[in-house]
Amino acid sequence: MNIKWDKNTAEPMKVKEKHGTIYLQYPAFEKFPQIIHGFSTRLGGVSEGIYASMNLSFQRGDKEDAVLENYRRIADAIGFDLKKTVCSQQTHTTNIRLVKEEDGGKGILTPQDYHDIDGLISNVPGMTLATSFADCVPLFFVDPVHQAIGLAHSGWRGTAEKMAVHMVRAMGKEFGSRPQDLYAAIGPSICQECYEVSEDVAEVFQEKFSQYKKDRTLLYPGREKKYQLNLWRANELLFKESGIPEEHISFPGVCTCCNPEFLFSHRASHGKRGNMSAFLGLCL
Repeated sequence: MNIKWDKNTAEPMKVKEKHGTIYLQYPAFEKFPQIIHGFSTRLGGVSEGIYASMNLSFQRGDKEDAVLENYRRIADAIGFDLKKTVCSQQTHTTNIRLVKEEDGGKGILTPQDYHDIDGLISNVPGMTLATSFADCVPLFFVDPVHQAIGLAHSGWRGTAEKMAVHMVRAMGKEFGSRPQDLYAAIGPSICQECYEVSEDVAEVFQEKFSQYKKDRTLLYPGREKKYQLNLWRANELLFKESGIPEEHISFPGVCTCCNPEFLFSHRASHGKRGNMSAFLGLCL
């Protein structure tokens, strides 16, 4: 498959494969043997039609048994246990849940007993965090000092409300994580060239990121009172604002909307699609 990579990303994610399941990983995270991580693609599952083939959402109308089989395949490929995997329950908030051992399986094998959760953090060995995407921004956080992790969903609303900052603060409060020790990554999501937003959304970012108003890499005028918004750049600025060193930040190097046959994209498919997932776990 011809994948369109971002030419400005120095070290993009690596394409990995196991038993026909294709997923992505960060080169910078390979030095942490205590974690497992990955981001699913459209390839290697059993779903059909608009969900083809690795759809990981039970909520979009796909067959439940197909989605469960897809989870089994991606778990085998990346190397995590579904019984110890916990899913977010995303509604574009900045709410964060501390994941404990008893949460294992929620959102995949058992029902969730929580709502409105866009961020997950944990320091429980063996637990894997999972969040869902199809253009919005995945945010990964690894604290190798305190053996703690965080994973978040951040669309334009979450980014405007500074989800990345909330995650860093939550990990500091719960685990004693220091920003200078954290490694962070932005996951596959929509790029600035593809992400046209309305004037009211642009105004929100002009207000929330007022100190960067001269930064055209963040936001610039497009056509007919539209703007091109760079969520990668916005979250990079939030990582740095939180105190995470620049050299600890990784980028995906791949846009969901530019690669609709490789990755699910809400915008490219006009909403007719499945979901991908980001996974981040602590080894036993």
